[in-house]
Amino acid sequence: MDPTLFTIFLATCFAAGTTGAMFPTGPWYKALRKPSWTPPNWVFPVAWTSIYVLISFAAARVAPIEGSQYAMAFWALQIALNTLWTPVFFGLRRLRGALPIMAGLWLAVAGATWTHFQFDFWAGLAFVPYLTWVTVAGALNLEIARLNPDQKPIEPSKIEV
Repeated sequence: MDPTLFTIFLATCFAAGTTGAMFPTGPWYKALRKPSWTPPNWVFPVAWTSIYVLISFAAARVAPIEGSQYAMAFWALQIALNTLWTPVFFGLRRLRGALPIMAGLWLAVAGATWTHFQFDFWAGLAFVPYLTWVTVAGALNLEIARLNPDQKPIEPSKIEV
């Protein structure tokens, strides 16, 4: 594995993760009705940090391999959708509007998992926790939207960053 590639992919992940700092959960999220199986707040940064390290490792292993274009395209798509979901859910408070993004993210992560396995067992395996986490996050997004049907979104011009 090329350490420079790993560092570039990890920097990409943490750049994507800055949306979490830009749009924190805050009192609005705490006031939402959530399912009983919602993970405690401390789990989220631990999970995302672990996932970002793992998928950077996976990408650094697969990127130099000839023919890995689709694996890298899925990798790029998942990080783009990952970056987009937080401002839509937490920034705009569009609980239902975040669902298509989450569905796309799940498909992108599933595609990345599958294509990474095609090139390197360890790279594919590194995506499995992410696929699991996105499955839980998608179910959580859906359940929060269902439990909070009267939640009003914020207009983009009124977002405080």
